[in-house]
Amino acid sequence: MNTNGPLLFGLLIALDVLVVFIALWRITRPKDPVEQRLESYRANGDIYAPQGGKFQPIGRQARRQRRGAGIGARLAEALSLADLPFTVPEYMLLILALATAGIILGILRLNLGFGAVLAAALATLPLIYLNVRRKRRQRAFSYQIPDMLTLLVGAMRAGYGLSQALEMLEERIPPPASKEIGRVIRATSLGIPVHQALRDMAARLDIDDLDLVVTAINVQHQMGGNLAQTLETIADTIRERIRIQREIRVLTSEQRFTGYVLGLLPIGVAFLIFTLNPGYMSRLFEPGLTRLVPIAAVLLQILGFFVISRIVDIEV
Repeated sequence: MNTNGPLLFGLLIALDVLVVFIALWRITRPKDPVEQRLESYRANGDIYAPQGGKFQPIGRQARRQRRGAGIGARLAEALSLADLPFTVPEYMLLILALATAGIILGILRLNLGFGAVLAAALATLPLIYLNVRRKRRQRAFSYQIPDMLTLLVGAMRAGYGLSQALEMLEERIPPPASKEIGRVIRATSLGIPVHQALRDMAARLDIDDLDLVVTAINVQHQMGGNLAQTLETIADTIRERIRIQREIRVLTSEQRFTGYVLGLLPIGVAFLIFTLNPGYMSRLFEPGLTRLVPIAAVLLQILGFFVISRIVDIEV
């Protein structure tokens, strides 16, 4: 009997864990603290350059630049937009812990194949929550834009400059807008021009209404004009657009709820049956063509949920 077998197995496990942590460190290794703090306020003029003689929306150009960034940088930006109190290594370790728990639970209840599927499902939950939290915060900010513009117009007509009006906004409006305006003010205190700091905020948040506001401010900065009157007109337009969007969300709420039920109910029922009677569900994962049944079911569920979400997603 080979007595070195358990020792060799333990060494292989330790090596795998070491490789995983080295990979996570390479992806999420921190920068110099001062450099990392300045990075969030640094102006980046490349994404505002004209493309083919035409200026594209700020958010669209920012999305193009994000695709070329690393996983750590994109995750850090998503955590910042979602306003979650996690660092990139902490969130990566959370995903790794859920994936490990899924593998262990799947192996204990059925086999390694089911463990891999369960690990992938659990590992995607933090990413789904991050995306939902980010979109919810963006929607909350977009709903605050008309009130922001009303206060901004009133301050500018009272004699405030743009920088002083932004400082007043930070004090008067609630989060998340106050936090983003605060980042703009701190960026200007580091020497970045206020119009550039506003463009960085628009690129970071990727909201169409905010792109319109920032573009108007930049045009006024370059060409001159009555900024207060322009912002007042934009505020009325955005307020009417938000009213229509809310009406559409109310009218499509039943369809969206139907999509959630159709997407989550089969998963919940399958998990419940698997917990109560693993042997009954294990027949779907036996060798042969039966394995195609759960794969096809999952693919059709994803396709149906995607189709329903596209139907109820009405652009205004």
